[in-house]
Amino acid sequence: MKQVSTAVVASLMLSTAWSQSANFDADAIGAAPAGWTCGVTGAGKPVWKVEAAADAPSKPHVLVQSGSGNYPWCVKNGASVLDGFVEVKFKPMAGREDQAGGVVWRWKDGDNYYVARANALENNVSLYYTEHGSRRTLKYVDAPVVANIWHRLRVEFVGPRIQVWLDGKRYIEVDDAHIGGAGSVGVWTKADSVTAFHDFAFGAAGK
Repeated sequence: MKQVSTAVVASLMLSTAWSQSANFDADAIGAAPAGWTCGVTGAGKPVWKVEAAADAPSKPHVLVQSGSGNYPWCVKNGASVLDGFVEVKFKPMAGREDQAGGVVWRWKDGDNYYVARANALENNVSLYYTEHGSRRTLKYVDAPVVANIWHRLRVEFVGPRIQVWLDGKRYIEVDDAHIGGAGSVGVWTKADSVTAFHDFAFGAAGK
């Protein structure tokens, strides 16, 4: 059997059977968004709250993580995607150790999932898998990540193929099969990152 070309895989990934989105505008300020579960991989006290933001890509609300922890996450309840995409607009606002914004997919629980993130302190994009609570690096790539402005992070995944995009440019493309099966999707930060999220979307790949 001939190997499927990258172009063919990419075209399959961009054809969606269905998609959903969340911008948090209907959620109450001062609490986590309805229909989401928030927590942390490892130790810490993350604080996930919906806040008003004058510069939100579509006003008026955003989701902000302002606490700290090893790897804070917030995932969409009831979501289950095997092959498809997840994306979000994020703004890294503060953090002495990290200023990171990320997305998770094939999320089984707080200890097992894939994550891609962009970091304004390091100016890079990276891809990991988390298994049994331990984060493992798959790839780092230098990329311009400016603090206090909105960026768009997108991941497309079909089978073992994973592509990571930042602001419309693809930075990472790898094959990896550590985390199999369908799982939830959500957003992610690291350490003391204070990060805002908006216009979250996900969907399944078309057949």
